[in-house]
Amino acid sequence: MLSSWDKDTAPNFELTSLNKQKTYLFDSQNNNSKKTVIYFFAPWCSICKLSISNLQKLYENSEKINVVAVALDYVNPLQVEDFAQDLDLSLPIVYGNEEVKKAYQVSAYPSYYVVANNEIQHRSMGYSTELGLFLRSR
Repeated sequence: MLSSWDKDTAPNFELTSLNKQKTYLFDSQNNNSKKTVIYFFAPWCSICKLSISNLQKLYENSEKINVVAVALDYVNPLQVEDFAQDLDLSLPIVYGNEEVKKAYQVSAYPSYYVVANNEIQHRSMGYSTELGLFLRSR
């Protein structure tokens, strides 16, 4: 259960992306919008380094799913930027904070949430293949 919100309601936050743009985790204005996979990671997490390429492939290959990666527990923004550059990532990445981490009760990395119509449809953590991510987000 997510504290301060109904169990299935997905908290939405305005965060800053790597390119310094303000953006929301998901489109909460359009109930017919695509599902969004929110991927919480830490740049020092070895499992995140292995699995984020699967998220990148999902981002590149699926027009029906939005993808956003949220960096948490980083020392400074440069650590996140280096992580993205080293792995040649083009998917949307935003800087998270303790409020986001607490709202989604992120306790391990990576953690995945699938959001549709402002509701959490699925949650999981740990390594996932591209197919696993796709199937969870259907």
